[in-house]
Amino acid sequence: MGGSAASVEAVLFDWGGTLSVYADVDLLEMWHAAALVLAPHDPSPVAQRLLAAELHAWETHVAAGDQSFTTEELLRSVSAETGLDVLATAQSAYLDAWAKTVEHDPAAFRVLTALKQRGIATGLLSNTHWPRAVHEHWLEKDGLLDLLDVRLYTSDMGHMKPHAEAFRALLDATGVDDASRAVFVGDRPRDDIAGAKAVGMRAVLMTGRPVPPSDVEPDAVLTDLGGLLDVIDGWCR
Repeated sequence: MGGSAASVEAVLFDWGGTLSVYADVDLLEMWHAAALVLAPHDPSPVAQRLLAAELHAWETHVAAGDQSFTTEELLRSVSAETGLDVLATAQSAYLDAWAKTVEHDPAAFRVLTALKQRGIATGLLSNTHWPRAVHEHWLEKDGLLDLLDVRLYTSDMGHMKPHAEAFRALLDATGVDDASRAVFVGDRPRDDIAGAKAVGMRAVLMTGRPVPPSDVEPDAVLTDLGGLLDVIDGWCR
């Protein structure tokens, strides 16, 4: 595996399982936090419905051409069915539950700093239904926000990875005209690797995460984010 001799103008990242450490989270427990707000006297059935709505949304939106969706839409769909009011506090409770599980890779700060010192643009493209403000807060808390020149979240977009629209929006925002001079780093073969390569980018796969496989060949494979600089430096020679 290898890349072309062209220099690298931008290194762009996935978030979950790439810049952030993969966490084995009980999804039902996360939604239970929102259900406690929506139905404090009987939260369990509402939590089940919220989880079912999320899983259904991922399945149907991917099948419909990788269309994006938001947390608020999920809450509204269950609220309409159950006759419950959608409260901003329900979404906050759900996201606060997730916040306790979020940990960024210890190498992320060092790697992003070194890329910027090399004059390489950086960016983020995350498949997420969470609001932008939540991600930005988490990144800022760990000192990563200002190290990412561009930050795109599919909750603000029409499509998710691996849709070409998402990757082209990332390239446009980063100001890279030649996609072969951009590298995307991610842990999901379909979403991250196949999506990036389909628009002409090089792609680095972070392995060892429990994610669905896909028949795609990355340009490089890493088990640790800390090894990325050696890969990028090799492509810049």
